Amino acid sequence: MITWRIGKYIGSCLVGLLLSSCSLDEMPLDQIPEEQAYTDADALFRNCVATLYNYVGGNSDGQGLQGTCRGVYDLQTLGGDELLIPLRGADWYDGGIWIAMYMHSWTPGHDLVKNSWLYLYKVIALCNRSIEQLESHGHLLTNDQLRAYTAEVRALRAIYYWYLIDLFGNVPLVTSAEVSMNEVNQSKRSEVFNFIVRELQESIPSLSEENSVHEGDYYGRVTQPVACFVMAKLMLNAEVYTDDVWTDGVRPDGRELQFTFEGTTMNAWEACTYFCDMLSDWGYELTKWYQDNFLIHNEDSRENIWTIPMDKNLYSNQQQTLIRSMHYRQAAAYGYNGENGTCATKKALEVYGFDTDNLDSRFIHNFYYGKVYDLDDNPVLDRTGQPFAYNPKEVEMDLSGSPYVETAGARLKKYEVDKNALKDGMLIDNDIVLFRYADVMLMRAEAKLRNSEDGQADFDDVRERTGEDTRPLTLESLLDERLLELCFEGWRRQDLIRFGQYESLFQGNEWYDKVEESDGHTTVYPIPGDVMALNVNLRQNPGY
Repeated sequence: MITWRIGKYIGSCLVGLLLSSCSLDEMPLDQIPEEQAYTDADALFRNCVATLYNYVGGNSDGQGLQGTCRGVYDLQTLGGDELLIPLRGADWYDGGIWIAMYMHSWTPGHDLVKNSWLYLYKVIALCNRSIEQLESHGHLLTNDQLRAYTAEVRALRAIYYWYLIDLFGNVPLVTSAEVSMNEVNQSKRSEVFNFIVRELQESIPSLSEENSVHEGDYYGRVTQPVACFVMAKLMLNAEVYTDDVWTDGVRPDGRELQFTFEGTTMNAWEACTYFCDMLSDWGYELTKWYQDNFLIHNEDSRENIWTIPMDKNLYSNQQQTLIRSMHYRQAAAYGYNGENGTCATKKALEVYGFDTDNLDSRFIHNFYYGKVYDLDDNPVLDRTGQPFAYNPKEVEMDLSGSPYVETAGARLKKYEVDKNALKDGMLIDNDIVLFRYADVMLMRAEAKLRNSEDGQADFDDVRERTGEDTRPLTLESLLDERLLELCFEGWRRQDLIRFGQYESLFQGNEWYDKVEESDGHTTVYPIPGDVMALNVNLRQNPGY
C-alpha cells in the first residue's frame, strides 16, 4: 500500500471553479497529462485517492476544514457563544464580517459563506472526478483495490456533503463530474442526509479498520473509525438534518426516526449509541492527560480519531487559528507573528467559572489569561516594559476607545507551542484534531439521556479525566460540558442548534439593531449570492 504522503506532491484545482461548473476540465494534477496520471495501480491511487487529502487542510483563506481562516471553521465557531473577534479600534473591522458573525447579520455576500460553499463543492467535484476515473480505469486494479479506493472516495465525499447540509440546509446533490453547477437542482436537506447515510453505510465495510491518526499507510485518511464517528454525529443531529422547514419551530422526533444497520432497526439515539460503541470496541480511549491530544507530536494519541497531518518540513497545511488569537507581544516572544484577534466570550468565561472558586481545570489548557510568559518562563513585557497581561472580562464586541482595546479577552491556547515553527508560527508539527473519543463519550451520554437511558458513566469519565467533580447529567450540564471539553474544536454552533439555543449574544444598542432570529432562519447560512445569480433553479434559504 502506498502511503498518504505521496499525495502532497499533487497540485490543486482552481479555487473559483465551482462558480461556473463542476466539470473538471482544468486538470487538478498540476499539469500531469491524463495518460500519465492513470497508467497503473499506484498512479491511480495517487491521483484519484491520495491527492484528495491535500484539501482537508489548507494554507490559504477559505481552504481546509480547520487550520485556516475565513472558511468552514469560522462559520462553525464565530457565530456561537464560545469565541468572537472584537473590533479593536482600527483593527479587525474588515468590512464588518466579524461583527456580522457575532450579530448573526450575515448576508448572501458574506465572504465566509461564499468561501465555504466554493471550497466544499470543489472537493466534492474532485471526488466525483476520482470516482469516475476509478470506474473507467478499474482494469488496472484488483477487485479489492477498486472496491476499497472507491469506498474511500465515496466516504470522503459524504463527509463534505455532511458539512454542506450542516451549514446550508437544502443544497444541490451532485454526483457526476460532468454536471454544470449552473443547471443543478436543489435537494431537500433530508434527501441529502439520507444520501450521506447510505453512502457511508455502503462504504464502511470496504474501508480499512486502521487508526488514521498514527503515521503509516493510513495516516490522515478516512478509515472505518472516521466514518463511524461521522455516522454517530449524523444520528445525534438527525432531528436537525431531517427537518426541511427549520423555520416553523417543529422538528422530527429522534425517537421516531428509524434506521436499520446490520439488520437491526433502531431510532436515532440508539443508532448514535451503536456507532459510539463501535469506536469503543476499536480501542479508542481517553488519554491520561487532556493536553496530550494537542502536543507537538500527538500522532500516538489513543483518543484522537481523525486529524489533519502537520509536518513543517513535509506538508503545506497551516495552523493559523492560534496566531490569529495571540497578541503581537506574546507571539513575538515565541517567534511567531500574532494578529491579536480571537478571544473567549463572556458566556464562555461564565461556563468555565472564570474568576470564581469553581474554575474548570480545562480553562488553563484552552486559554491564555492574565500575565503570559515566554518559553523560558520569563514574563512577556508590554511596550512600557511592564508585564503584559490579558483581561478576559473586559471583552466586548466593539472595543474602540476602551483602555483594553488590545488586551481584552482570554486567548486561544490548547495546542502545545512548537518553538521550531516556521512561517511566523503557521507551520507547526501538532496535528490538527478533527475528531476525538471524548466527543464520542459525550455523544453517547447525550443519546442515552435523550432516549431515557443512563449515560452518566461516560459523562463522569470525561469530567474525572481532568480532575473535575461529577455532576448530574442533564441536557443543560451536557451542553456546558461540551463547551468545557471541546472548546474551539469546531462543534459549538452545531451543538447550540441541536439544543435549540443558537442565537446571537448581541443585545443591541443605539448603533446596531438586533437581528430577529426567533424563527430559526440563522441556523443555516444563506446560499452565496454569486452562486444564486448563476443558477435560476436555486432558491434562497428562508430569512435571507
